[in-house]
Amino acid sequence: MKTEETVVRVLKEKGLTLFAAESCTGGLVCKRMTDVPGASAVLRGGVVCYTDEVKHRFLSVSEQTLASFTAVSAECAEEMAIGARERSGADLGVSATGYASGGEGVPQELVGTVFIGFSSKEGTKVKRLCLKGNRSRVREAAAEEIFAMILEYSKGE
Repeated sequence: MKTEETVVRVLKEKGLTLFAAESCTGGLVCKRMTDVPGASAVLRGGVVCYTDEVKHRFLSVSEQTLASFTAVSAECAEEMAIGARERSGADLGVSATGYASGGEGVPQELVGTVFIGFSSKEGTKVKRLCLKGNRSRVREAAAEEIFAMILEYSKGE
């Protein structure tokens, strides 16, 4: 069974809904979940928030956070996950922001740096990932880590 199938099944069993805020993953979490029949019962939706403006306007990431810490930071991932949950009314919010590949002045040593966030009514946590591989590999690994956070939370639910 694919990870996303397990996530959909477990969220259904727990009666939980999810909203995803994705930057570097480009909607991959939502894409993989919507590949699973019946995902509409648990996936409220998602937003691909590639710019600071969208992070601020749609997810309530503060301009201060973006200016002080940048969009690729634990602070931004935390606010994205909280914004995803609160703005959508979902039980859970997840986020991903990072450097999936080089370009536009991204130093090579930062490529693969990804912050993922998870927010529930009990609180929010962020994990920093240092991933290796090409753009596709980094995105897939980040999505898998998000699914792992969801499953870890659901064990305690």
